[in-house]
Amino acid sequence: MIISFDLDDTLIANNKFDLEKMNLFQKLFRIERIRKGTLALFKELKRRKYKIYIYTTSHRSASRIKWTFYSYGVSIDYVINQQKHHKNILKRKFVCSKFPPMFNIDIHVDDSIGVEIEGNKYGFKTIIISETDKDWTQTVLKSIKTI
Repeated sequence: MIISFDLDDTLIANNKFDLEKMNLFQKLFRIERIRKGTLALFKELKRRKYKIYIYTTSHRSASRIKWTFYSYGVSIDYVINQQKHHKNILKRKFVCSKFPPMFNIDIHVDDSIGVEIEGNKYGFKTIIISETDKDWTQTVLKSIKTI
């Protein structure tokens, strides 16, 4: 199974939720801090044999995104950034901020209600998490079971 995660305001944000601690290497290279719980969640998903994708409308490079997570000790299987999304969505001739089926993604995790609306409209599964959800990792794991 493939699960994707949005970045901005879902896994990366300043002053919106608690963040993982950084090591000296991450500080020196100005690696972005990720949401607290991400490491444990990704390790659990990997244990369950899930593939983890990042699906973001950010213009960050795929290598930068992979490197960010690798510096925390977790690997990302694939990255879809704005450039990849735009290139692929043009072939479909419709407008959608994210379209996980285009990349064989089974479930997409995001903070945007708009993405949930698109999921309902275009028939893809979403898990929407709030920045205030302190137990967001359990929200994801429980939602996976019901989908």
